Amino acid sequence: MQHVHFIGICGTAMGSVAAAMKAKGFTVTGSDENVYPPMSTFLEDQGVQIFPGFKAENIPETAEVIVVGNAISRGNEEAEAALERKLLYVSLPEILKEHFLRGKRNLVVSGTHGKTTTSSLLAWLLKNAGVDPSHMIGGIPRNLGKGAAFTDSDFVVLEGDEYDTAFFDKRSKFLHYLPEVVVVNNVEYDHADIYDSLDEIKLTFRRLLNIVPRNGMAFVNGDCPNSLDVADGAPAPVTTVGLGESCDLQVTEIEYASDCTRFDLDGERYQIPMAGEFNVRNAAMAVCAAKFSGFTPDQIRDGLLSFEGIARRQEVRGIAGGVRVIDDFAHHPTAIGLAVDSLRQQYSDSRLWVIFEPRSNTTRRNIFQNELASSLSKADFAIVPAVPDPEKVPEADRLNPVKLVADVQSSGTECWYCETVTDIVALVGDKAQSGDTVAVLSNGGFEGIHQKLLDRLS
Repeated sequence: MQHVHFIGICGTAMGSVAAAMKAKGFTVTGSDENVYPPMSTFLEDQGVQIFPGFKAENIPETAEVIVVGNAISRGNEEAEAALERKLLYVSLPEILKEHFLRGKRNLVVSGTHGKTTTSSLLAWLLKNAGVDPSHMIGGIPRNLGKGAAFTDSDFVVLEGDEYDTAFFDKRSKFLHYLPEVVVVNNVEYDHADIYDSLDEIKLTFRRLLNIVPRNGMAFVNGDCPNSLDVADGAPAPVTTVGLGESCDLQVTEIEYASDCTRFDLDGERYQIPMAGEFNVRNAAMAVCAAKFSGFTPDQIRDGLLSFEGIARRQEVRGIAGGVRVIDDFAHHPTAIGLAVDSLRQQYSDSRLWVIFEPRSNTTRRNIFQNELASSLSKADFAIVPAVPDPEKVPEADRLNPVKLVADVQSSGTECWYCETVTDIVALVGDKAQSGDTVAVLSNGGFEGIHQKLLDRLS
């Protein structure tokens, strides 16, 4: 194998792996529908040729392996050409496994919530301690500067995604990652576009724990019944971690402050520059994985103190007119509730606005119609826009944002349905007061609403 062609090369993970393959000496080409900086210029600087758009003729005659991105589906011209020409095609996780993970110490962080924060913390703990681990994370840790990098280190930190691998491989991505350590932060229903039930999600997590070796370890949330169910009967060693007395490793003596949180774990005192119980849980899992990997409490303490967070995780985008505008990624009702709790701790004297965009494949649906109302009711004020791309979900299964707003209002929280971003910006501009905090919760760009809010408020 000398020439590898990537279909969908400009995704963060695809582009990073393509550049790493180029550095290993392979000829690498690729194509994508959306070719733009910074990924396009990064790849061009590495000597990777990129073809704009998806066309059968983009696949060079010399290409021996075709890497098919997760977003590529049947009907894509290049995918169809690869099938018709009987070329060897593989998924990105397969390429990772064979060229970057085999023989390594792979630390895989999984769960419905907290994967990005926990894996970012863990990667930074190792790097700060003098190891330069490879990492692949679904966000951008500020300490690391990018979501993926591949080094010569024996350690690899991976955010373990339960989403499917490719159109030809419906197993979860994390089943390809050859884990030595697995973290199971929590298990809830999500990804309604590919899973029909919570039981299906539990099954894929059981399969993950089934491939942890006997000399490895699974750190499992001991306070989450679904996680405990998944771990029951696992052949790998299991350590439960949590706040409950029944946990093998119990988090105790939690002390919340506006700019940090302190806690005890396994006889050691730690401090993190973050608020919220869920961040304590994330940090506790990172601490456990780092200690298992051979790092000392002092090394871990130093890394936690210097952690700078992750882009789009309670990120302050600016203050205008005395109003603080925050960007957050939360889009599952549990994550929304936890985010609100954390923001309450950080900004206890502030009125809290929550603007929630129901954009994910799950929240476009009415599966969490009631749960979303409960989560948004924790705010002082809430705003819900129209469901983006509603045609992607049958009308009978679609979230009803007007009903959601009415349910939040019935709980005593002021809530508005604003069909467009323009309407939202106008409403907040008219009603927000100096000292308020406005949190925008979305897993997408939301039409650049953060800057539009700041412009209007100023």
